[in-house]
Amino acid sequence: MNLITKLPGPFLIFLGAFSLSFGGLIVKSFEGATLWQILFWRSLFFSLTVLTFLLISYKKKTFKAFKDSGLPGFFGGIILSLGFCGYVFAMYNTTVANTNFIISLQILFLAIFGYFFLKEKISGITLASIILAMAGVLLMVGNSLTPGELSGNLAAFSMPITFAVLIIIVRKFPTVDMVPAQFVAGICCCVIGYLLSPKIMIAPHDIFLGFLAGFFQIGLGFIFITIGARTTPSAMVGIIMLCESVLGPIWAFLFVSERPSLYGLLGGAIILIAVLIQFYSLLNKRKESISH
Repeated sequence: MNLITKLPGPFLIFLGAFSLSFGGLIVKSFEGATLWQILFWRSLFFSLTVLTFLLISYKKKTFKAFKDSGLPGFFGGIILSLGFCGYVFAMYNTTVANTNFIISLQILFLAIFGYFFLKEKISGITLASIILAMAGVLLMVGNSLTPGELSGNLAAFSMPITFAVLIIIVRKFPTVDMVPAQFVAGICCCVIGYLLSPKIMIAPHDIFLGFLAGFFQIGLGFIFITIGARTTPSAMVGIIMLCESVLGPIWAFLFVSERPSLYGLLGGAIILIAVLIQFYSLLNKRKESISH
């Protein structure tokens, strides 16, 4: 825990986005599991991953960590569980392009929520990066967007909204460890998946994918993001998180031979430029603070 907290917040956000970017590849690789079975198994391994991390970090004080997270932790966990359920439901009830585009709107929700609830000012460079990034997202998925299923599109909106709310809670209470909130989210999703699944047991291949999703993708991903968001402005979190949209198609190309379009490549390049601008701005601010 101490080693992770010493890493720069924006770098932790990037590591989280890197982990989450494997989500589409993993979901596409399931062979026979239903959406609620996927929700159950990935949430089960996610909960175990978070609990293991807490036990290593706090040892005998793990229960106290849950208690100290208090109402912000409990509320954050419930909010995150809604986003997890919405994501899995959306992946099965609308197109991947629609889902990815709607999730990418978290950059706007984070900037707006941060401005109104935390009074975080949006610099000119950050605003320009947001506009540039959204242009890149539109270029990436614009040709693939379809009306889709209304229920799936609405469910997809739960992810950027709940993610933005979680980050605002983390920013509002920086001294509160919000990692226990993730355990709450995992348990809630386990219960929902169990109640809505006709049966829990699935093929070993799909259980292994559930492990990869729960441990590597969302387990490590959200641990990194939750810790990194404490010291990273909300709007910057949103911009860096768009790396997930860029890296996802790369993994699909490398592992399942899904070729990205020319527009997808151009859009991804524009998003990367927006992210690099943010890192460059951050480095300049640090140099100025050191010189003063």
